[in-house]
Amino acid sequence: MKADGGLLLTLAGYFALMSLFAIGGANGAIPEMHRLVVETKGWMTDRQFADTFALAQVTPGPNVIIVTLIGYHVAGMAGALIATLGMCGPACAFAIFVGRIWDKFKDARWRIAIQAGLVPISIGLTAASALIVVRAASTSWVAIALTVVAAAVSYRLALNPLWILAGAALLGLAGVV
Repeated sequence: MKADGGLLLTLAGYFALMSLFAIGGANGAIPEMHRLVVETKGWMTDRQFADTFALAQVTPGPNVIIVTLIGYHVAGMAGALIATLGMCGPACAFAIFVGRIWDKFKDARWRIAIQAGLVPISIGLTAASALIVVRAASTSWVAIALTVVAAAVSYRLALNPLWILAGAALLGLAGVV
């Protein structure tokens, strides 16, 4: 796609708004990112989104890199920059503002209650993100079985996820998936 001003403004607006609701980090906004880029705007297919998510997870650094990759896919380097600034800028400014106030009330009961309430929200958003990615990546019964096995292995063993990804890649190269 061509990176025109309207498209860049759209990217900035959507990701700026998403940043304010990404409780628990960028992975908490994955369902909304998927809805936006796949279902609403049609900028990516389910498969492209799943591949982008996988690439973002194996890339060193913060998980917000998925936003950069989506922006790049949609509008090249300008899109990557605008989407990343949109996702990071408002949330960063908000965090600085709230952080200063938050520290003043570290022993307040309302603060402890808010923090306790945000934990299940963050876990729920992360679980919803996992469900979106699994649905997008599960194109066959073999892929679904591989996803379940990978999740079980990840849950049970203290194994670096790169080994699981490498195993899945080898299965893909062998034509199993």
